[in-house]
Amino acid sequence: MSGSAAPDRIAALDLVRGIAVLGILTINIAGFAGGPSATLSPGLLGPASPADGLAFAAGLVLFEGKMRGLFTLLFGASMLLFVDRRDGAGADGGTVQLRRLGWLLLIGYAHQLLLWSGDILMLYALLAPFVLALRHLSVRQLVALALSGFALWHGAFALAGWSSLTAAEAVHAGTADPATRAAVLGQFAAISAEAHNQAEVLRQPYWTMLTERFTDTLYRPFQVTLLSIGETVPMMMLGMALYRSGFFTGGWPRARLWQLAGVSLAIGLPLALVQAWWSWSRGFPPEAMFELLIGPAGPQHLVLTLAWAALLVLAALALLRTRLGERLRAAGRMALSNYLLTSAVMAFCFFGWGLGLVGRVGAAQQWWFVLLGWAVMLAWSKPWLGRFRQGPVEWLWRSLTEGKRLPFKRLL
Repeated sequence: MSGSAAPDRIAALDLVRGIAVLGILTINIAGFAGGPSATLSPGLLGPASPADGLAFAAGLVLFEGKMRGLFTLLFGASMLLFVDRRDGAGADGGTVQLRRLGWLLLIGYAHQLLLWSGDILMLYALLAPFVLALRHLSVRQLVALALSGFALWHGAFALAGWSSLTAAEAVHAGTADPATRAAVLGQFAAISAEAHNQAEVLRQPYWTMLTERFTDTLYRPFQVTLLSIGETVPMMMLGMALYRSGFFTGGWPRARLWQLAGVSLAIGLPLALVQAWWSWSRGFPPEAMFELLIGPAGPQHLVLTLAWAALLVLAALALLRTRLGERLRAAGRMALSNYLLTSAVMAFCFFGWGLGLVGRVGAAQQWWFVLLGWAVMLAWSKPWLGRFRQGPVEWLWRSLTEGKRLPFKRLL
C-alpha cells in the first residue's frame, strides 16, 4: 500500500485540524511556561516587557478562544462523520462512538495526570455524549439551539462578572472607593500568590509534581467541564451542523464561504481589538481577565472561530497542493498524537524534571517554543504516515475501541 491517505478521508477537514492543533499551542504555551494562572496575564510571575504585552494582546485577538473553538468545531464534525460511516456500514455508530469516547476519557485522564493539567480531551469526552444525542436534529435546529445556548451562557457570565470588570476599571481610573480598591488589590494578590505556587509546583521533581497533580486532577476536570459547557456543547453542535451542510466537503459555494468570513471578521475583529486594547492598557488585570474571557469575549470568540474555519476551507484547495499543505494535513490526521507529543515536549522544556524554564520565559519569548512545537509536528507527521496507517495514539485509541489489535504498519 502506498503512503497516501485513506480514500474516505476528507482532505479539508484534516488540513483544518492540522492548523488547529498547531494553533492551540499558541495559547497553551503560557500554561506550560508559567502554570494555569499565567494564561490570564503576562505579568503574574514577574514584570512584563512591552514586547510581552504586545505578544499577549496579539494572542488575545488572533488565537485565544478561536483555536479552542476551531478544535471543538472539528471534534463535533468528526464525531458525526464517524457515526455516519459506521451507520452506513451496518453498525450502530452511536454505540461505538460512546465506547470511543470512554477510551478518550481515560487517555485524557492519563494526559492530565502524567503530563499537563490543561488537558482538553476529558472535557470533550465528558460533554460529547450529550451532543451526540442531538445528532438527528436538522442543520437549522442544531444552529438555532447552539447559538441560543451560547448566547444565554455567555450573557449570564457577562452579567455575573460585570462588577469585577467595573471594579478593575474604577481602580485603573483612580475613582474606586477604598473598599473597592482594597478588594481588587486583594484579588490580585491572591491570584498572584496562586500563580507563584503553581509555578513552584511545576519546578518540583516529577514525583512531587505528580503527587500534587493527582490531588488536583480528582476534581479539576469536572470543574473545568462545568465552566465550559456553554462554549463546548454549542461549538460541537455547530461543528455537526457545518459537516452536515457540506461545509468541509465542497457543499458550500465559495461566495457563501467568503460571505461568512467577511461578516464574521466585520463583527468579531473590532470586538477583539477593543477587548485586547482594554486589557493591555490596564496591564491585563488577572482579577478581571477571567471574567472578560468567560463572558463578554464569547461573541468575538465564536464569530472569529467561524471566520478562521471559512478562510481555511477557502484556502484548502490551493494549500493542499503544496508541500506545506501536505504536512499540515498529515499533522491533522495525527492531531491526537501531536497534541500529546506537544505536551511532552513543552513539559520537558519548562517543568522541573526537564529544563526547568518555568517562570523564566516571557510571553514574547514563548513564541520560540511555539515555533519549536510547530516544527516538531510538521517534521514527523508525514514521514510517520508514510510507514504507518495512523498516528500511534490514534491507532491505540481505535484498537481499544474495536477491542482488537488493528493493522498498524503499511504494506510497502
